[in-house]
Amino acid sequence: MKTLIKASIALSLGVALAGSAHADITIATAGPMTGQYASFGAQMKAGAEQAVEDINAAGGVLGQKLVLEVGDDACDPKQAVAVANQMAGKGIALMAGHFCSGSSIPASDVYADEDIIQISPASTNPKFTDERAGPGIMRVCGRDDQQGLVAGEFLAKNFADKNIAIINDKTAYGKGLADETQKYMEAAGKKATMLESYTAGEKDYNSLVSKLKAANIDVLYVGGYHTEAGLIKRQMVDQGMETMLVSGDALVTDEYWAITGDAGAGTLMTFSPDPRKNPVAAPVVERLEAAGRTTEGYSLYTYGAIQAWAQAVERAGSVDFEPVVAELENGSFDTVLGEFSFNGKGDVNIPGYVFYEWKGGAYDYLEEKM
Repeated sequence: MKTLIKASIALSLGVALAGSAHADITIATAGPMTGQYASFGAQMKAGAEQAVEDINAAGGVLGQKLVLEVGDDACDPKQAVAVANQMAGKGIALMAGHFCSGSSIPASDVYADEDIIQISPASTNPKFTDERAGPGIMRVCGRDDQQGLVAGEFLAKNFADKNIAIINDKTAYGKGLADETQKYMEAAGKKATMLESYTAGEKDYNSLVSKLKAANIDVLYVGGYHTEAGLIKRQMVDQGMETMLVSGDALVTDEYWAITGDAGAGTLMTFSPDPRKNPVAAPVVERLEAAGRTTEGYSLYTYGAIQAWAQAVERAGSVDFEPVVAELENGSFDTVLGEFSFNGKGDVNIPGYVFYEWKGGAYDYLEEKM
């Protein structure tokens, strides 16, 4: 099947190129466009659409226009594999996705098998690149072990005399992040008072909250997504708890505050340095805002992934897999995320994680010394 698909793609591309010097190049993004994590899919779609518009306005790639396909995996592994196969059938040259690590990892097997470059803007589980399916699998975000190091050492240093609970949603992302945070917190000399897991997608976490309350938990670290973290935080406040909630990059969406309201004030989270504050990103942010597109979270990471690929294609003089991968592996790229390069695993050398605080309905860098 792989040979037939590639032959079909090559034939159709060859016919198109013979008929026109300006044949389209198809790329894609995929993530949770529907479901409880759809706000992240919207971020990725916004960044991808803006990148395609901007690149096409500047003359395209190798003189050819980009066409964007959008896939919805709903952060479900099986659906992600189905989307990957659909995109392979459409002859995409790049997948700027997926979002959830639990989707990116199984989908990467398809992309590697079909010689399609995959650059995730958001999948942080170390296995995505440590055990990557092929040389074209990369990411422009950080890793859970980097994020866990920052979070674990922060918790140990600032809450040494407090009761800390670490919980996770049992997903590749949530459990991976919680495990890394626990590992580094313990290495820094602080033991967790409680370790628990919960099921994503539920609406009532009061039984979990009651356990936390009975254990006098002062700080709750959540390895999971904003929907459940927001409900847990709100329900803690409803039970009269003043427990601080700390989590990771999956809280970089305004939907977190929409769930918590003022109860979310003081929530801390780790995320990479905000690319919106990067001066080189200012014109792109303006265009996103003018188009009514979101600039939060992973919008600019998706934009940057497509930028890096486009620059590699221009240098390679081809959209063929091997020469483009070679350029990605050996070059550096000027993007809205700043200048970066990929290492031998496909990880990026973008600066690591910092802490943010939610207050007044928005998140910004944590300024107060804990």
